[in-house]
Amino acid sequence: MTMVADNTAQARLSKRFEKWDSDGNGVLEPSDFVAEAARIATALGQSPDSPQGVALRDAFQSMFQNLAERAGVSPQGPLSKEQFLGAAGELFQGGDAAFNRVLGPVAGGIVGLCDRNADGVIDAAEFASWLGAVGGLDSASAAEAFRRIDTDGDGALSEEELLAAIRDFHFGQLEVELLG
Repeated sequence: MTMVADNTAQARLSKRFEKWDSDGNGVLEPSDFVAEAARIATALGQSPDSPQGVALRDAFQSMFQNLAERAGVSPQGPLSKEQFLGAAGELFQGGDAAFNRVLGPVAGGIVGLCDRNADGVIDAAEFASWLGAVGGLDSASAAEAFRRIDTDGDGALSEEELLAAIRDFHFGQLEVELLG
């Protein structure tokens, strides 16, 4: 990554840390990741205990465990902001394959929650619901974001396209607001 991308990635990860620290205690714990998954499910009109909500929760818990392992702390944490940034940076240094392995299940969980018509992809309205739920993005901004990340132009986002957008955003290569 270039220095600009590194700085952008660091800023986005810092913002991510603040959003995920749901209890505001300055560290990340598994409960913060469970709370984030529940918040997303609820905001999308789903129960956190629905099959889709559980899939997202499991993906978030797995991600926490991966970050904790990279940081050298127990699977129960906690992770300080510095440990989180270091572990996420290590994940980024692993490139696309490492990122996809850890965040792929999260992208799959998001698709599962957003895909109201069960066609396996997210259309523009479903995508706007997700961006509204996670970041309060207005519909015009969500439509522009959708247009930019629908790389094959078919009017739908596959799990792979969503994962690529999340990855590119966090690597500082995509200027679409995905954090709110």
